[in-house]
Amino acid sequence: MSFPAPHSAEPEAVAQRAHVESAERVLQRLDSRSAGLSPEEAAHRLASHGANVLPEAARTPTWRRLLAQFHNALIYLLLAAALAAGGLGYVVDAAVILAVVVINALVGFIQEGRAETALRAIRELAPPQARVVRAGRRLTVPVAELVPGDVVLLEAGDRVPADLRLVTAQGLLIDEAILTGESAVAEKQTGAVMADAALGDRHCMAYAATWVVAGRGNGVVVATGMASEVGRISALLRDVRVATTPLLDQLDRFARRFLWVALPSAALVFLFAVLWRGYPWTQALIAVVAILVGAVPEGLPAVISITLAIGVRRMARRHAAIRRLPAVETLGAVSVIASDKTGTLTRNEMTVCRLESAVARATVTGRGYRPEGRLEPAVGEAGADWSLLIRAGVLCSDADLVARDGDWQVVGDPMEGALLMLAHKAGQDPEALRADWPRLDEIPFGAEHRFMATVNQAPDGRHWLFIKGAPDALLTLCRREARADGDGPLDPDVWAARIEAIAGAGERVLGFAAKPLERPGSPFRELGDGLVFLGVAGFIDPPRDEAVAAVAECRRAGIDVKMITGDHVATALAIARDLGLAEQPRALTGQEIETLSAEALAGRVGAVQVFARTTPAHKLRIVQALQAGDAVVAMTGDGVNDAPALKQADVGIGMGHKGTDAAKEAARMVLLDDNFASIVAAVREGRVVHDNIRKVVAWTLPTNGGEVMTVIAALLFGLTLPMSAVQILWINLVTAVTLGLVLAFEPAEPGVMTRPPRPRHQGLLTRLLVWRVVFVSLLFTGVALGMFFLALARHADLALARTLVVNTLIALEVVYLFSVRISHTTALTWHGVMGTRAVLAGLAVVALAQLAFTYLPVMQRLFETRPLGADDLAWLAGVAVAALGVLELEKWLVRRVNARNDG
Repeated sequence: MSFPAPHSAEPEAVAQRAHVESAERVLQRLDSRSAGLSPEEAAHRLASHGANVLPEAARTPTWRRLLAQFHNALIYLLLAAALAAGGLGYVVDAAVILAVVVINALVGFIQEGRAETALRAIRELAPPQARVVRAGRRLTVPVAELVPGDVVLLEAGDRVPADLRLVTAQGLLIDEAILTGESAVAEKQTGAVMADAALGDRHCMAYAATWVVAGRGNGVVVATGMASEVGRISALLRDVRVATTPLLDQLDRFARRFLWVALPSAALVFLFAVLWRGYPWTQALIAVVAILVGAVPEGLPAVISITLAIGVRRMARRHAAIRRLPAVETLGAVSVIASDKTGTLTRNEMTVCRLESAVARATVTGRGYRPEGRLEPAVGEAGADWSLLIRAGVLCSDADLVARDGDWQVVGDPMEGALLMLAHKAGQDPEALRADWPRLDEIPFGAEHRFMATVNQAPDGRHWLFIKGAPDALLTLCRREARADGDGPLDPDVWAARIEAIAGAGERVLGFAAKPLERPGSPFRELGDGLVFLGVAGFIDPPRDEAVAAVAECRRAGIDVKMITGDHVATALAIARDLGLAEQPRALTGQEIETLSAEALAGRVGAVQVFARTTPAHKLRIVQALQAGDAVVAMTGDGVNDAPALKQADVGIGMGHKGTDAAKEAARMVLLDDNFASIVAAVREGRVVHDNIRKVVAWTLPTNGGEVMTVIAALLFGLTLPMSAVQILWINLVTAVTLGLVLAFEPAEPGVMTRPPRPRHQGLLTRLLVWRVVFVSLLFTGVALGMFFLALARHADLALARTLVVNTLIALEVVYLFSVRISHTTALTWHGVMGTRAVLAGLAVVALAQLAFTYLPVMQRLFETRPLGADDLAWLAGVAVAALGVLELEKWLVRRVNARNDG
């Protein structure tokens, strides 16, 4: 038989409609059969369609990643300043500026670490070998050699190697959480489904990278490589443009504006000095260099990078690993957390939460797979006997509970594992039950009958038939129900209403039935008279306890939490209510999202808390819609299906414990403990980092402004420069690496998590900061010039006067540090005056540096300084204390004005 031409669209068309057509029709359209392809035909198709692999992402070369650290307007400005200083012979100045630039680049380069390798991580999900049928023979072939039309065999424990249209399915259960986000396994059958069925509802399909939990079957390959569902996700991931972070946006905008202001201003000052004041051009140029050196915050990029690195270390202690440095600060701006449900907000551990029989109800406490909890009967029903129902659940299951490193895990169907844990909570030993009630025969779960049945021998030698499965399927088999005083007539309508109410609460429901057998026989023959309906169990994937508290803290902080899941709407809404996402959470389904334009979706996402039955493309659209509304979005997830949205989000947060490599590599942050509460802790740290960066900026710009305005004032009035260019550079460097850096270690101020998120486009230069730059710059200029004239009047020594000016500016920057580090209250408290250990260490270094600058002979020769006397130091201390009082008075007045405006 021949296969369609290499350029034919037939295989893609077959894959798109494989779930709609019968298995026989799909085999026919692929020119295949149940005996499989011939080896020759498989080789021909492999040559035509290529290997069943995903292309590996191109890795960014190391040298390019390093050069990217220099791609910033502020860095360009620093390099220009270094070039100007070097061209004028100021080699030391140029070397120091270049050293700062290189240190900044290295910090960012080292912290960011590895390049994005998400596509490669997805590629590694496929198993190396697959079992196929070719020409009627069973063979094992490399997964890469699978082609459309191949017949693949599946058994429990297999990872599906390609997208398959199932031909046979015997009790086939597949864990599709990696693609759909659903915690419960998918029950597979061979019948076609509707064309618009969601991915999780295509019960006749098996998709690449999912796991076979139980049963067996086979299917014909309809899509391989990039044509598969996981391949489409990788294509989405490849096409996602990584958004820049708010911090990088702000720094770039600030640097560009600074550039457009600083360079023309310097040129105007140069022309004014030469043409108006008559300075020699070389002296004027030196003055302009002094202005540029003073204006350019050469230590700011390095201090910001170090501040971010400190945030990385703090977050690591909170079990959050940062993969990209600016993501630390971006977390502080997060206004929306769009979270995957399964395994993130919930435990990804199915739990029996209720039992109901004809005459009794009980609540089951405890969450997950730990043997903690018990059965709590409803009021007045303390005598109810649940032992037969629990026995049916244990004996009619194939799962196992395994304790590993103090943690309990399920091997097999999660719902069957929950039934075993139910037995533990009821005081029964599942292993002892299975040993005492050996299985003699069974009916495996099948999609056509939707139940599983076993025949077991009781310890007394009698035989019993136990059944568990879909409640409606069992109700059609039973005529009687179990009651306290024996069996009674069963009313299907009453049970249908009760089951609908349980499902409406977001729980999955299993029914149980049993009957004693007169003699052992085929279980199918025993499905007639005498089968007694025992009752039902409700299952949930419970929310994490810590996630409930974390969601509440997010709401207090003004952060919206939105759940994005592939699960059903009722289940998702029930979890959303338990988590407290909203009083009455609203939902939007993937099918509804399909009908909405990008603009319409952006208009609706803000009011919706739950997005259900979503695909990877939907998740990506949701994140983009939130960002279109100026939200700063953090997206959490652990599956391959989350990777594109993780990469698109401002902060993608992967789960480190249960997450796939694809999710981790697409994320900018990885939670090492998979704990949603750790996100809130990371957001808190992000806000602290942003506050500290803002303090660094609020301290750096006014202090630089004071230095610049001092030189400009001297030029405007035709005075001798109060400082040389190298002295200005000394001030910037000695304070930036000490006083500026200590602000990076500041702890959180009170109320950091009660403030609303800052606007996405809020720049570094707020109106308050601009005012403070002007006010502090004028204050510094006035004090510096006053001290300069005072020193000239008292000593008539230019070098001594300049030394006093440098020390005065250093002292002013110290007192301003104490003022700016406490932004919301006064610094004139014991806590404010004493500072932190980092502040005290920084002060000690500055003091030693200034002693060397002033009194060390080698420094005196290098910087043209002179020793200060006791009276000079007294004047210096008095001016510093007075300046602190003025700064705190200004802060008090600003708070009064803001309070009046808010009122």
